[in-house]
Amino acid sequence: MNTAYADLIRRIEERGFHNHRLEDHSEAISRGILWDLCATCELFAVDFAEGRIKEWLDFPSPAGRSRKLDLVVAEPDQDQDRPDLTHLRLCVENKSVVTAHRNCTNRYDDLSDLVAVLHNRRPDAILVATVLVGLCERVLNIPDRVKPFAGAMDMDFESQVLPRLSRGDASLWDEFSFAVSRNRPSDPAKTVDKFRELPARPPARTDLVAYDYVLLVPVYIDNVNPPRIARDNNLGIDADGEYQDMLEQICRAYRARWHV
Repeated sequence: MNTAYADLIRRIEERGFHNHRLEDHSEAISRGILWDLCATCELFAVDFAEGRIKEWLDFPSPAGRSRKLDLVVAEPDQDQDRPDLTHLRLCVENKSVVTAHRNCTNRYDDLSDLVAVLHNRRPDAILVATVLVGLCERVLNIPDRVKPFAGAMDMDFESQVLPRLSRGDASLWDEFSFAVSRNRPSDPAKTVDKFRELPARPPARTDLVAYDYVLLVPVYIDNVNPPRIARDNNLGIDADGEYQDMLEQICRAYRARWHV
């Protein structure tokens, strides 16, 4: 099944590695979800095509602290160039816990804080959180460790390192042993359990301060081997099925809240 996450995997393959310091992985997911919604939810697609709603990526968050909302779909303001958050219809926030599962609490807190802020602006806005959950026990930290130190090792990153990344070259583990981040085997399950604590609500309960959907996507991304979605996993997650369920739930909520 082609999903926004398949698009993300292709993006990583094209670059050669997953850069957890950049937001382009989030942009790929946001655009993929928007495209799939337009393809599967007729009412959403019509409103979008006729300009009643528009999308914004990386829009400044009302939560402040220099945060940005990954995907905002809203009615535009009078000048048509900014979203009117009092008429917010959909917000998607994307997180990843791939390199270090010890950071999952911080990512959880970000999502937990945001839902209350957005609910205060527009209680019936559809709020979605997505989380990449890495299953690899080792991850080669390219942006923080390998790329900055390649020159000190008399290596040109672009010509001598980059072409080897995400292609199964196991010698990278020893060559850049100082750049390996390690996760415990139990970390992915603990991360999944943590994010399942986020409050969720059925389509009719807009009074609840909660997400309409929390999508957890297990992945194998270590920057040495080819990246892939972990469709076979021991976390009880049907990656393709739950993605489709998310789209359907967004569509049901959209119909119920703006097209009764």
